[in-house]
Amino acid sequence: MLALLAGGSSRTSSSNKLAESENAAQNSNNMSWGNELWDQNENLAIHTNRGIDALDKYANFLRDRVAIETEYAGKLRRLVKNYQPKKKEEEDNEFTSMQAFRNLLKEVGDLAGQREVVSESLQLQIIAGVTLLSKTLREERKKCLSDGASLQQNLTTQLSSLDRAKRNYEKAYRDSEKAVDSYKRADMDLNLSRAEVERYKNVMTSKIQQSDDAKNEYANQLQKTNNLQQQHYSMLLPAVLNRLQELDEKRTRGFREFIVGAADVESSVAPIIARCMEGIVKAGESINEKEDTFKVIERYQSGFTPPRDIPFEDLSKCDPDSVQDSHYSNSTSNHLTMRGTMSANKLKKRVGIFNIFGSNKQRQIIEACITMKNSLTADGQKEDFSDLPPNQRRKKLQAKIAELQQKIAQETNARDGLMKMKIVYEANSSLGNPMTVEGQLNESEHKLEKLKVDLKKYQGFLEKASQVPVATSSPQANRNQLQNGHRTSRHSNGSADDHHDDGDDQPDDAGSLSSSSASPESGLGTSHTSLPGSGQGSANENAIGEDTYYETEVETLNPLGTCKALYPFEASSEGSIPMNEGEELQVIEIDQGDGWTRVRRANNSNGWDEGFVPTSYIECTLYA
Repeated sequence: MLALLAGGSSRTSSSNKLAESENAAQNSNNMSWGNELWDQNENLAIHTNRGIDALDKYANFLRDRVAIETEYAGKLRRLVKNYQPKKKEEEDNEFTSMQAFRNLLKEVGDLAGQREVVSESLQLQIIAGVTLLSKTLREERKKCLSDGASLQQNLTTQLSSLDRAKRNYEKAYRDSEKAVDSYKRADMDLNLSRAEVERYKNVMTSKIQQSDDAKNEYANQLQKTNNLQQQHYSMLLPAVLNRLQELDEKRTRGFREFIVGAADVESSVAPIIARCMEGIVKAGESINEKEDTFKVIERYQSGFTPPRDIPFEDLSKCDPDSVQDSHYSNSTSNHLTMRGTMSANKLKKRVGIFNIFGSNKQRQIIEACITMKNSLTADGQKEDFSDLPPNQRRKKLQAKIAELQQKIAQETNARDGLMKMKIVYEANSSLGNPMTVEGQLNESEHKLEKLKVDLKKYQGFLEKASQVPVATSSPQANRNQLQNGHRTSRHSNGSADDHHDDGDDQPDDAGSLSSSSASPESGLGTSHTSLPGSGQGSANENAIGEDTYYETEVETLNPLGTCKALYPFEASSEGSIPMNEGEELQVIEIDQGDGWTRVRRANNSNGWDEGFVPTSYIECTLYA
């Protein structure tokens, strides 16, 4: 029962509130400024002015927000641009984490675009509307106030006329009263003549007439004033105040519409922003650590097997000479290099320059060096990628083959198109001259033939690379492949051959030489660090072979003397250093007959720069 009573009371209260709201709305519709605020003209003028100022303030708020949105969008785009992957980072794009980051940047760029849409929409739709409405309202308010001031001026003028007529009537009435009193006294005075009494009578009659005229004028002005005042407060002024009311309601309604419109602009891009957020979440969820781990293995796996155990060498059961030679061969193979660059802490053994061309073996070595230099790719790798580990080499070759196959397909399509064009031209010469296509067709055939030759070549490289044993190609394993007087030497193609230590053991020709010609940095000349008049090297060095060179760690060389540059020299090849005319340098290795002298000078980083300069360009002074 109590619940029913409570439910009934709640329904009653809600119905009462609804009725009150309806009554308030009806009363507000019946109420107007002209009827209720007829005497508040000044306050209404101030109120309408403040309302338009508030509208202008909202417009300024929107302008500042548009500036913030534009700046935010610009900074987002700049952020995306600054964090775009660089050219050197493109190889990491295969990882899912990097792909997700790129997708994240794309979504953030789309977010920036949506902020720009919000900025432009607010500028074109809302701010322009607010500015136009404010301008219109100010003009209408000014006109309403001007009309109200004109009406008030007319009423004030009429009231002044009424006041003036009333004062005239009061003065005329007082004068007529005095004239009547004067006539009465003169008529009772027996000493006055008949003419004088008649004069007082005429004056009285005139004053009475003036009083009546003033009274009539006052009555007339009063009637006019009452009529104007009634019309002013019942019709004219309410009309002006109602116009101000409509103006203020228009401002208030516009305020509402603009605020809702700004929210609608924001809401219109919300679905797109939500999709951008979904894209970011999807990008994050696409990251797969296992897949990235597999790709790291796939990228860096060399295909080598770990080195085998190092065998024990029983010195009591081995020939001391073979042990010494084996140890020397092992240290030599560890220092073989494909570059002929010389540093301040490394000394390069070079072959006598005069004996190079006396041996067919050595000429073949030089030709192999030149061929190897010409076979390098643009990024410094060999054409067959034999300087890479087996797995990486096969992947590079497979990628190259796929690239060539794609180019062949494109070039085949281009050739077929040219052939069809030629057939059409031959069938209808008005469409074109078939000879103009002949040159392009020949060029396309030439390109296609060259691509097919390259494809066959790289397929051969891949087939050869697939046949190379993996375990014997490991650089670490080379250190351990010294058993029973045998040494393993790596070739440039990644294969290995066993050589018996019979005195003629030499490293592979193509793998042991520099890729440059007979310049000082090529390592094809003889280099010694002895004083003038010293010999050509020890017997142990000659036992290794005159057509090999190697690098070994030594202490910084003591200078043999000084030299002065007679001419300027620009270093144009690896291993040489530039010098200016008159510059003094230290001589650390004299000319061995190849026309080059090794020198050094101090640099700005408290170190030494050293290299070769032409002997004919300097004047040497050797120490005693």
